[in-house]
Amino acid sequence: MSAPESVIEIGSTGVRLLVAEITPDRKQNILDRSDNPLPIGKDVFTSGAISQETQNQCIQILKRYKEQLAGWGITPDKAICIATSAFRDSKNCDPVMDRILVQTGFRVKIVDGIEENKLMYLAVSDCLKDQPVDFKNDNTLILNVGGSSTEIMMMSGGKMAGVHSLRLGTVRIEHQIGGQIASYHDIRRYVEESINNTKESLETELNFSDVNQFIAVGQDMNLAALLVGHPISTFLWEIDIERFHEFRREVQDYSVDEMVGRFRISYSEAETLQVSLLIYQLFLNLTKATKIIVPETNIRHGIILNKNPAQNELLQDEYNMQILASAKNLLRKYHGDQNHAECVRMIAVKIFDCLKDEISLEEHAKMLLEIAALLHDVGVFIKFAHHNFHSAYIIQNSDIFGLTKREISIVAEISKYHRGSQMPQDEENFLMMPRSDRMLILKLTAILRIADAMDRGHIQTFNDISVKLQQNALLITTKNSKNPVLERIALQEKAGMFESVFGYNVILV
Repeated sequence: MSAPESVIEIGSTGVRLLVAEITPDRKQNILDRSDNPLPIGKDVFTSGAISQETQNQCIQILKRYKEQLAGWGITPDKAICIATSAFRDSKNCDPVMDRILVQTGFRVKIVDGIEENKLMYLAVSDCLKDQPVDFKNDNTLILNVGGSSTEIMMMSGGKMAGVHSLRLGTVRIEHQIGGQIASYHDIRRYVEESINNTKESLETELNFSDVNQFIAVGQDMNLAALLVGHPISTFLWEIDIERFHEFRREVQDYSVDEMVGRFRISYSEAETLQVSLLIYQLFLNLTKATKIIVPETNIRHGIILNKNPAQNELLQDEYNMQILASAKNLLRKYHGDQNHAECVRMIAVKIFDCLKDEISLEEHAKMLLEIAALLHDVGVFIKFAHHNFHSAYIIQNSDIFGLTKREISIVAEISKYHRGSQMPQDEENFLMMPRSDRMLILKLTAILRIADAMDRGHIQTFNDISVKLQQNALLITTKNSKNPVLERIALQEKAGMFESVFGYNVILV
């Protein structure tokens, strides 16, 4: 049995603790959990900052959690403490994080919306593992409505089609319409218009009318599942959509006090329940799903899974496949040359693997290289001239499943310099990056330039390539008899950066 792991999540409406362990059969065994309401979202959406009173409450909660974790032998430096969208949007998040560290010992890490999607995917996949629910071959919508944002994952035929973090959350909506709209009918109209404003953009990746499986995650859906659903397994529920609609209509007639009394939930949960259920229903109405799948899980479970990849190798392999699927979907969206992109990706991976003993990069770096190889030419959609800069712009402003904003920026930089004479070192912004990021970009860009040169004509001249190091040279050997003149010229143009970074001459045999 592994040692207990702990995660604290500072969200828009509360601070939540999970303590769990990974069992020998690779399952999570929940040992302890706590949930304390905290109005961070209200503060941020009202004044833009976390109030002094809320800071004090947060620190008191964390001090109690510190004592609770001590009973499991977990010290603050061993616990993972994350903060999500509302905390992230506050003007004073940095001093608040520092105050938390000084007074409690917990070091807060802020996660962005796309990283939340990644963690939620891991948690949902693990919850559905070995269950009679298969979302690998369906068109699936995974929805998580929070206080500050709504996280969406769209899967087509089991492959990731799109990920988005919409600024559509229950607390955010309450602030935006507070004092101006009183009736539930007007709230519904407001939410409907917000969804319709984003629907067209989302449907460039997957038509909602093609979605036949709807997976809903979150505390409010857990409550609905408990009251009107039926269990599939211990942590998995199913709700018939008619039963859900009836429940939602029933809840809309209750006051906050009545919801607190009937459902035995906190006042803060009751305040947002009606809007939360409404958002789930309006998205559900866009699909042809006949039931709602509700996994009782959250991003805290995903963090523990992400921290223990060796315990879930199959899950991690599936997760990596979904990252590439998301990048390939972005490539299709901008009408990229898929054959060229795949050819460059394949060659880049071979070069990376050849250098693995001395490249001094984590395995995840190869994933960033693969994504850059797939997307390096998407800028042609805007204009061929200087398309590497257009590619960087598109990547920087896109959501790619599984990548943080920092990693997306790194991929954009790699793509920016895959061609042309300008080098990363020529830009002041590059020189201001941490040294580890600068070296990562230089190494992966050098590899991408060689891989791209090997398909200069975009006709996949070589169908069998091997790469090996020999003395001071990187030998690229092909078994194809086609004339490689274009590739030799391209290598002469692009090999300089590789030779400078790695110290090897590039020779095409």
